[in-house]
Amino acid sequence: MGRPRYPKQDAPLPPPLPPETRTVGQLVAEALKLYGRHFKWGLVIGLAPAVIDLTAAELTRAQALVFVPLVGGLALTLSYVAACVLATAKRPPRPHLVTALVVSMLVFIPFPFLASVFVLPGLVWLALVGLSVPAAVAEGTGIRKSLARGLALGRADFVHALGSLATLAILVFLTRTMLFLLLRDFGESTERAAAFLADLVVSPLLFFGAAILYVDQSARSVRTSARKRSAGGVNGTSRA
Repeated sequence: MGRPRYPKQDAPLPPPLPPETRTVGQLVAEALKLYGRHFKWGLVIGLAPAVIDLTAAELTRAQALVFVPLVGGLALTLSYVAACVLATAKRPPRPHLVTALVVSMLVFIPFPFLASVFVLPGLVWLALVGLSVPAAVAEGTGIRKSLARGLALGRADFVHALGSLATLAILVFLTRTMLFLLLRDFGESTERAAAFLADLVVSPLLFFGAAILYVDQSARSVRTSARKRSAGGVNGTSRA
């Protein structure tokens, strides 16, 4: 019995939704596209988390709680700012980059302590204030205004922000684990080398996705503000 034949699907794929209505799945797809366009830079971005994980694995818990927020926070800051520059297609001047680095340090230093208790508090923290970094890169605001802007963006659609970061974290964790097992069991890599390579290749997706989330939340913030102005105008007219 021959194999069934199905008609070819020549119809083009539907266009992606605009940022203000983009789903979590489409955000992940956009992050993958961005990674594909900047693969070499993505590996540079993945270098920081790969080195941090490799080093932290050799430390005690007390040493890791000091090393990861301080040294690791600075390294992750550089990776996140680089991802934000690529995602926003901005070439900010040096003062804006310095501001973004400072803001990113303020964001990342508390994260390991929160994540050490449970992953969810760390993700909630990043969903609320993590967008301060791309705001500093794209909008050129100061430290205080960038933090305030990041908080406003995080609250614009908190469910979308937290859901996107949680999905990215789960996807990165599962993909990283699978790649680690493949490199360790079927390749010629040691466990340390397999872990390093897995982090190097997979972790940039989290940074790119978090940077794209800024675009989504910015559009959602504009939409929410427009609705409030429209509602205010209607209420004012009805009262008059």
